[in-house]
Amino acid sequence: KLVREAADHAYAHSCLLALDATLGVEGLPQSATGQTTLFTGINAASLLGFHLRGFPTNDLLGELLKKRGIFRHFLDRGLRCTFANAYRPDFFQCFTGAAQRSYSCTTLINLYAGLPFRGPEELLAGRAVYMDITNEILRSLGYAFPLVTPHMAAKRLVALSREYDFILYEYFLTDVAGHKCNHGEKEKVIRIFDAFLGEVVQTMDWQNDLLLMVSDHGNLECSLIKTHTLNPVPALLVGRGSEKVAGFLQKNKDLTGIFPALEAWFG
Repeated sequence: KLVREAADHAYAHSCLLALDATLGVEGLPQSATGQTTLFTGINAASLLGFHLRGFPTNDLLGELLKKRGIFRHFLDRGLRCTFANAYRPDFFQCFTGAAQRSYSCTTLINLYAGLPFRGPEELLAGRAVYMDITNEILRSLGYAFPLVTPHMAAKRLVALSREYDFILYEYFLTDVAGHKCNHGEKEKVIRIFDAFLGEVVQTMDWQNDLLLMVSDHGNLECSLIKTHTLNPVPALLVGRGSEKVAGFLQKNKDLTGIFPALEAWFG
């Protein structure tokens, strides 16, 4: 409710929009088609005629990510890009350098762009952030990585961004908690991500940087169901050009606008 009431208003150096994640296709929005849409600007759900959950196992989505993935696109324009997430050691033990049907959209756009994957060395050096922000999950799996506070992780992410024009970080424990429909776990991930996001906003350079936070579907906001929702998703813009980008997104107000909006910002 608070997000809905705050959406579609411009604030000082920031904007919050509500974007349609259904993409004009019947059924609940899903990760594979939603993320493919975010990272290519093409309505993937409309292309398939349905929403695809999980990984982009459909060949049409794979080809779309390969040809129009946002990393590859920006690299071709001469921009420096990186995926800030750290991968576990077992990923590199199985990694062959070729695409697999079990890879996420973010892994595929990084692979197709020929960018390096960040792993244990980068994580220990403070040059990557694990998907749970704090390394708690890594430690529970038996890996000896030190715990990191959300504030420290945020500072590391902003410091890393200084070396690139476009940097992407993916956090999906909100989705995991939403599916479990566990109030305690929801509160935990929200508190961690809120502290992380708040520190990013405080640490970034508002005169030169743009922070864009968006989701591919809703589910955490509803405590009554374990599935995704038909609710619009928040698109938070903070920093330079936030009003201009928000104005661009207002034209479509769905996930297809994120890719061209970033193009417009760099342009």
